[in-house]
Amino acid sequence: MGIISPNLAAYPSDKPDKQIHLLFIHHSCGGQLLADRGEVKERSAGTRIFLTHPNGGGLRAALTRNNYAVHEASIGSRIGAATDVCHWNRKFADWMDDILRCSGQDRLFEDSTRNAVVVFKSCFSGSLIDSEGSEPGDPDSPEKTAANYRAAYRSLLASFRKQPGTLFVVFTSPPLAAPVRGIVPTLVQAVRNLLGRSGPADEAGLRIRAFNDWLKDEDDGWLSEYELNNVVVFDYYDILTGHGRSNWSVYPTARGKDSHPSSEGNSRAAQVFIPFLNKAVRRMDI
Repeated sequence: MGIISPNLAAYPSDKPDKQIHLLFIHHSCGGQLLADRGEVKERSAGTRIFLTHPNGGGLRAALTRNNYAVHEASIGSRIGAATDVCHWNRKFADWMDDILRCSGQDRLFEDSTRNAVVVFKSCFSGSLIDSEGSEPGDPDSPEKTAANYRAAYRSLLASFRKQPGTLFVVFTSPPLAAPVRGIVPTLVQAVRNLLGRSGPADEAGLRIRAFNDWLKDEDDGWLSEYELNNVVVFDYYDILTGHGRSNWSVYPTARGKDSHPSSEGNSRAAQVFIPFLNKAVRRMDI
């Protein structure tokens, strides 16, 4: 499935005619994606809001050039503190007003300004699904099952439905570095890798691919019965896995041991994201 969905393909990718306030809720991977490439330089120590980073993808600068005023909430703030899949339902249900008014971390706009676009993503830990689980799942459970993940995103739609004028952009979680090249979790899995046999790590890769395909499937997936056009899914995972070349990252760092995407991977994602976002904004006529 492509990054630009059929429902967006008909819209122009030109930048918005007016400045649009955008909030990005993220941890380290998102901070690196937004940063320019360079030595590690954080806006404030420990926040994961990077001005420059060796893995920088340049997305913040690209968004600015496209008429977006970029705001970030990350580690060290109430809004950005927890970004696992199990956290999104309560975060948006309980703190929506603060999210829309966020000018950075937990600072709020002092006037009537609101974020017209809210982008959010879980870190690469979100790409580990331990099992299928049982439907209907629990949206707030930390247990990493496909059923719980689906329940979490289904629950979000009630909050998004109440904000028809706000565009919510879901980033799929970045992929994990391949276990065969990185840290193999158990001796049993190491043996399976050596023998070329399928094992738990392979199944985990298939599960996250299937979940992300469900998330962005407009006909039979997450948004198939959602009547508004204010929610879109950007498949960051698919880009970083080479569009199906692997179910693991093809842009890892630390010689394949670190799941943080490289600058090359992040730059590729940033280049694709800009026209995707512009099309989504044009469709909503923000």
